[in-house]
Amino acid sequence: MAWTGKLIGALLGFVITRRPMGVLLGMILGHLYDQYAAGRRTGPHPDMAAVRATFFRASFTIMGHVAKSDGRVSEQDIAAARRIFRQFNLGDAETRAAMEFYSQGKHVDFDAGAMLAELANACRGREEVLRMFLEIQMRAALMGDGLSGVTRATLSSVAATLGIGALEFAHLEALLRFQAQAGAYGSAGGGPGRASGGKSSLAEAYEILGVDANAPDAEVKRAYRKLMSENHPDKLIARGLPESMQEVAKQKTQAIQAAWERVREARGLR
Repeated sequence: MAWTGKLIGALLGFVITRRPMGVLLGMILGHLYDQYAAGRRTGPHPDMAAVRATFFRASFTIMGHVAKSDGRVSEQDIAAARRIFRQFNLGDAETRAAMEFYSQGKHVDFDAGAMLAELANACRGREEVLRMFLEIQMRAALMGDGLSGVTRATLSSVAATLGIGALEFAHLEALLRFQAQAGAYGSAGGGPGRASGGKSSLAEAYEILGVDANAPDAEVKRAYRKLMSENHPDKLIARGLPESMQEVAKQKTQAIQAAWERVREARGLR
């Protein structure tokens, strides 16, 4: 709760009137100012259904846009999108909507900037949800033609538009490549597999946790706990991630857990 306006209002009321009623009136006016200032800082809060609807639409329109960014949508890109649909356990109506959004994103007149601006506005103050959005886009690219060339440049632009920097982009890429090696989202014909069954290299594990290999044990533990807290599936759902995408969040926490176990084992930590 903000108190700046109330305190200043009370002080001014006392200085001007020297009466208790003046202090009370000053506090009331200060309270109204605090409410106004809070609204200016945070802006209007969209309801959760609207946030999830925007996230869903943006996920598949931008996915189609990224797939088309190199000039054509390949069979691998289409197969990757279909695997994503299966991973999200979409119902028939949701699958049809996702396919329609994907097609919209491929159109030459699709305004990706406007879509991303709408998403960023809906997810204001929900940075962890925006990171999950980027992760979904990067996952689709890795399962498609790969994260290179024009596709990488397009995704880097998406990240920058959403306020996600190059270091975070590299962190997400390391995590996704580990998941792919571990079979977290299947090969060309498969669905989700085991997210924690693979063995990352120690360097990859540190990359996933976002810490230096020479960092103190306490720092590594803090990084691990912070990542697990930020990416807990229930928390992401509560913050606006569509419930159909919960499996992706689970796979991410499994990969973080596997990276921690690799580092913990190497350091002899309990």
